[in-house]
Amino acid sequence: MNGSLDTSFKVETIRLKRGPAGLGFNIVGGVDQQYVYNDSGVYVSKIKEDGAAGQDGRLQEGDKILSINGAVLEGRTHKAVVELFRTAGEEVELLIQKKESHHMNGSTGSESEHQSPASILGLLAVLTGAAAILFYIYRRRA
Repeated sequence: MNGSLDTSFKVETIRLKRGPAGLGFNIVGGVDQQYVYNDSGVYVSKIKEDGAAGQDGRLQEGDKILSINGAVLEGRTHKAVVELFRTAGEEVELLIQKKESHHMNGSTGSESEHQSPASILGLLAVLTGAAAILFYIYRRRA
């Protein structure tokens, strides 16, 4: 289909060794603190550059954490997940779901497919201004 969105999910295992700054990332979500509408999953909210995850480079903000050392996170509260991380030990194995979007019949390059709201508003303002100028010129000639 022209312009349709194909969303696929890539699952990846990431092993991290806890460093002086810990694992080096923050999480959001859980059954009691849904981060994504209708999804009680746990997501990476921030990567600390000096932490294990930042140094490794594979874990990204927005990744969904499916399990920690084989313990599935589905159906757990935020506090329970934090406790799993605290007691996970020196070496931690994470099962991560990465969301990748591909526009079918569109660009295949690495450039961004989406414009920020600010750039869209800027474009709208320029077009509105141009229309006002053209209207003014038209009215003066009439």
